[in-house]
Amino acid sequence: MITIEDILETNQMITVNKLDVRTITMGISLRDCAHPNLRDFCRNVYDKITRTAEFLVKTGEEIESEYGVPIINKRISVTPIAIVAESCKAESYVPIAETLDRAAKEVGVNFIGGFSALVEKGYTSGDRILIESIPQALAATDLVCSSINLASTKAGINMDCVREMGEVIKRTAELTRDKQAIGCAKLVVFANAPQDNPFMAGAFHGVSEPDTVINVGVSGPGVVKHALEDMKGANFTEIAETIKKTAFKITRVGQLVAQEASRRLGVPFGIIDLSLAPTPAVGDSVARILEEMGLEACGAPGTTAALALLNDAVKKGGLMASSHVGGLSGAFIPVSEDEGMIAAVKRGSLSIEKLEAMTCVCSVGLDMIAVSGDVSASTLSGIIADEAAIGVVNNKTTAVRLIPVPGAKVGDIVEYGGLLGYCPIVPVNKFSSEAFIARGGRIPAPVRSLTN
Repeated sequence: MITIEDILETNQMITVNKLDVRTITMGISLRDCAHPNLRDFCRNVYDKITRTAEFLVKTGEEIESEYGVPIINKRISVTPIAIVAESCKAESYVPIAETLDRAAKEVGVNFIGGFSALVEKGYTSGDRILIESIPQALAATDLVCSSINLASTKAGINMDCVREMGEVIKRTAELTRDKQAIGCAKLVVFANAPQDNPFMAGAFHGVSEPDTVINVGVSGPGVVKHALEDMKGANFTEIAETIKKTAFKITRVGQLVAQEASRRLGVPFGIIDLSLAPTPAVGDSVARILEEMGLEACGAPGTTAALALLNDAVKKGGLMASSHVGGLSGAFIPVSEDEGMIAAVKRGSLSIEKLEAMTCVCSVGLDMIAVSGDVSASTLSGIIADEAAIGVVNNKTTAVRLIPVPGAKVGDIVEYGGLLGYCPIVPVNKFSSEAFIARGGRIPAPVRSLTN
């Protein structure tokens, strides 16, 4: 039974504490679009996306209007292009990225993800073509997002791809330098990538998914912070219980939206991703939740422990509010997209090394971090390798989304607008890892991979 108190509380969460459904993401399989001719393949892709997602945006807007729940983004994820395009006789997949971009614009979504490859154990010819195409593809499109999964607990770390992705990120930054390397904001490197993630830039439609599916991502850092504001002096058991109860309330809003979208579109419901995804707006920050627990500034000693508590409590509370929870689920710490993280970097309490430690216990990894354009490709690769190792050893998803901004120096500010926000240029360790990265090969899977 929904009471008037429930309604008033939900209204408060939406109007004051910035609760929203961050995204409705429609996953679309392109496996039936394969064709040896590139032009025919692109036509098949365009036709399937525009036909399948024709009413996605309209449906999201109708649900938003009827229920009063803000739905910030409507998105599409597709089967990793490296898999479905391999049948084409093509030397570049840039035309496919341009097709995805046109299809996304035709149906009116905010982003389309899936210009992706899964290479944790090695490359196929399609993987190699796709990775080589990434810089030009992201420079030539507006809405296309790209992801590479190069490590897993079962397979280890593909260090050849780690080396290559440092170079790809640098080339992408250079090709989009007129927009402060925004192409890199649409490129993420994963370990243990989930196949049902609705969040960009890492969303793709996994090969084990149905033909189409609806995945929903919810977000409400401001709601959690508000719940903790009246708990001065409470112990951590009480803090955890409050976060769990709050996460339940947040997730049930997402469950309602997901069920409605699924029913109206005639598409199976997949998962709720109950991640706390912040925005640059004041009052919508994960960092401020951690500070509400008693830290003077995000990054102070105790920050990792506070984030671990938050991530665990969010998952425990959200699990009870949805029939299917998946994706990333937990707490995101993207620097440019979190007002509190931005402030912490500015004041010097938060470094890239501390962020790396925090990624051991949070949802994803080193996310939306702007660095100087002078940072070498091998240093970027070293950071990717470190983050992949955290994911592989701890059997969790980790990711890296670094933006080396050409011409920018430490202390500069780069602005992207919207949900991408703005970011101070973050200092990076000056010592070289070039000889380490040059070795290549594959770092073997850890002993914990032997679970059979």
